[in-house]
Amino acid sequence: MDTILAFGMPGGWEWIVIGLFIVVFFGAKKIPEIARGLGKGIREFKDATKEIKQEIEHGAKSEDKTT
Repeated sequence: MDTILAFGMPGGWEWIVIGLFIVVFFGAKKIPEIARGLGKGIREFKDATKEIKQEIEHGAKSEDKTT
């Protein structure tokens, strides 16, 4: 039963250790660049999903008009 709990979300101390590891591993100057890149990637992904959704809706509307 304890092994199942080991795979859950990290708690408070685990997040602190992860944060310290990231600061030591990447350095304080590199973190904003990484965050910016991650933000751009998420934004591009959201834009792509919106575009695909619009194409699907447009295709469904044009299909309704032909039938």
